Amino acid sequence: MALFKKKDKYIRINPNNSLRTPKKAKPEVPDELFDKCPSCKVVIYQKDMGAEKTCPSCGYNFRISAQERLALTVDEGSFKEMFTGIETKDPLNFPNYKEKIAATKEKTGLDEAVVTGTAKVEEQETALAIMDSNFIMASMGTVVGEKITRLFEYAIEHHLPVVIFTASGGARMQEGIMSLMQMAKVSAAVKRHSNAGLFYLTILTDPTTGGVTASFAMEGDMIIAEPQTLIGFAGRRVIETTVREQLPDDFQKAEFLLAHGFVDAIVKRTDLKATIAKLIAFHGGVQ
Repeated sequence: MALFKKKDKYIRINPNNSLRTPKKAKPEVPDELFDKCPSCKVVIYQKDMGAEKTCPSCGYNFRISAQERLALTVDEGSFKEMFTGIETKDPLNFPNYKEKIAATKEKTGLDEAVVTGTAKVEEQETALAIMDSNFIMASMGTVVGEKITRLFEYAIEHHLPVVIFTASGGARMQEGIMSLMQMAKVSAAVKRHSNAGLFYLTILTDPTTGGVTASFAMEGDMIIAEPQTLIGFAGRRVIETTVREQLPDDFQKAEFLLAHGFVDAIVKRTDLKATIAKLIAFHGGVQ
């Protein structure tokens, strides 16, 4: 009967004395060394992007943190942060909202979705706000509205221009109508600043959407944007469904808005610091 028994085709291996040659570990490339450009799809060695984090192939601007933006924009050591420590009252008692805020603060090291203070840009003194999409997509809640409003009030009192880098997914849903009210609150502060004859500059960065676009982002005396920035109120699919039309491929991009008069200029990230300083000087800054 042994003639009909199926013989093992493989060598039996003692796990304590393996006869097989161990497989060599495949070389791994750390994820942080390379990025893929969302615009042109080219794989980029991160060091080739420089501190500005700009695609060397197509000029796409990767999203950067508020701290990285400060390093690129203001004179070294000139930034003085203001209006920290303001906390949301969680008006809707939204489930796990306060825990999410606390976890995001710990993860990002940010006080909230916007950093506010005063700084100098090539010796031009200004009140400055930078929105950071790492903090709950820079959504606009009551604290964001309060910090920006206080910044405008401080600027009025001290006769300073205001520069805001916008980046937001829109109103913060966890705060409901209280979030939407920040649109009117900040807009009223912008108007008081304008009535005082002071200059307000907005720089739209990717993405600037929702209630932020519908209020203070588009209320600057000058509105400039980084190349290829997504700018809009409602999402593309919502608009197409509503109007029942196919929108252009570049719809809601900075270049489209420039062509239709909603943006005054598109400025490369490498040129932003000099451009901001020139505009402030032209509108009453240090000559």
